[in-house]
Amino acid sequence: MNALGFDHIEALFLAPLALIPLLRSVLRENTIPSLLSAPADSLSAVAGGLLKLGGVIAIGASLFGAAGPHIAGAEQERFAEGAQLVMLIDRSGSMNETFAGRTPSGGEESKAAAAKRILKRFVEARRHDLVGVAAFSTAPMLVTPITDHIDATEAAIDAIDRPGLDYTNIARGLAMALSMFKTSDADLSRAVLLISDGAGVIDPKQRDDLKADFRKTNVSLYWLFLRTEGSRGIADRAAEDDESPQAAPERHLDLFFRSLGVPYRAFEVESAEATEEALTQIDHLERHPVRYVEKMPRTDLSAAAFALALAATALLVVAKLAEVGLGVKGGAR
Repeated sequence: MNALGFDHIEALFLAPLALIPLLRSVLRENTIPSLLSAPADSLSAVAGGLLKLGGVIAIGASLFGAAGPHIAGAEQERFAEGAQLVMLIDRSGSMNETFAGRTPSGGEESKAAAAKRILKRFVEARRHDLVGVAAFSTAPMLVTPITDHIDATEAAIDAIDRPGLDYTNIARGLAMALSMFKTSDADLSRAVLLISDGAGVIDPKQRDDLKADFRKTNVSLYWLFLRTEGSRGIADRAAEDDESPQAAPERHLDLFFRSLGVPYRAFEVESAEATEEALTQIDHLERHPVRYVEKMPRTDLSAAAFALALAATALLVVAKLAEVGLGVKGGAR
């Protein structure tokens, strides 16, 4: 059985005030010589008892409602298809440009704005996923931890089209994304979804650290490469006399990802439509049985308590308006 809780339990400290109607009537007092000679009136006795009870209920229910009573929501274990996902989103300055490589004008959409729109649709279609969001440019930034609160995830995605910086430090971004996974959840399907329009150079020390982290975390990696029109692609080589990572960073980053020893796939897209199609493929690839706990909303009891208090108060008001003055001020002279 779910426990009863209170938001403001201090209001219950005033509960003894509910006994006041038992000590003093709410009706007007009349001075008469004695009631002992009057015949017994059981109806009046019942009415008087009900009015006292009404006073107790009016005060007690008001204090109970003011305490914010509620019944905690139940937790239900459910099974569905989904995964733990961390969206690692590039916030370098080039993401503010269109796929054609220019500043958006008219009805044009920047790569960041297109990614925001499509990612929100992706999240809405996978309501049983646990999703976290991180961003990176010069430095990484945790936006939201891995959570099942879809509203928080959508709010995080809404922020990705804000103006970004110029530098792309992809190594630190990947390190943060991996750190968001808990080792206790290793039995779940987990993946990093990298959304970027370019690649940075990762130095050898960072490569070794990332390889160790990927193997320890055991996650899949998807690279959604938002290629700008006319820019170098993932498979494009540099000049024959220059095979350095600086000359072809996208190709070398892809080769590094392939060497991680974890499931990896790259999607090279050049339009919003192609981006949406790539996410559809990822959606199909990351459909695995997942067990999760759904917390049901709590039941608020304040409204019922205040309604009871209002009904009792209304009864007392009716009784007060129905009073008839006896007109007896004292004995005869």
